[in-house]
Amino acid sequence: MPGEAQTVSAAAGGLGISLSYAPDGVGYKLLELPAELAEVLERDDAPVLTLTSSPAAALLKTADKTYSLRQKNTSNALILLAPVPQQQTAEGEDGPAAVGLHAIATVHETIELVPGTGEAAPAPVARGKWHEKFGRTR
Repeated sequence: MPGEAQTVSAAAGGLGISLSYAPDGVGYKLLELPAELAEVLERDDAPVLTLTSSPAAALLKTADKTYSLRQKNTSNALILLAPVPQQQTAEGEDGPAAVGLHAIATVHETIELVPGTGEAAPAPVARGKWHEKFGRTR
């Protein structure tokens, strides 16, 4: 049943670690930031970011730079994990800490920021037989 946790136990150094599939229903999109933008956003005086659209692409703008957003699909899924919350005893006191993880989401694509001038970034050049046959339709 969707939304229900399913638990699997894995041995790690003789200890059992509970791993459960417990999707939280949130639609996650991961944004891959260029190193220069990540550094700027970590400062105390981080700039305001604006997300706009153009006829060819979605654009992320800072005061002095514009990035084009491009979706990258991958065959290797990224699984987002969250720690299992601490269990409560019957009297309401904290019990022993549970050792485990919830797999809350699986992500198959990321959003890449490509530095640009406000227009869509050019599509990457297809290479190899697979891209010649299938890459144009992605």
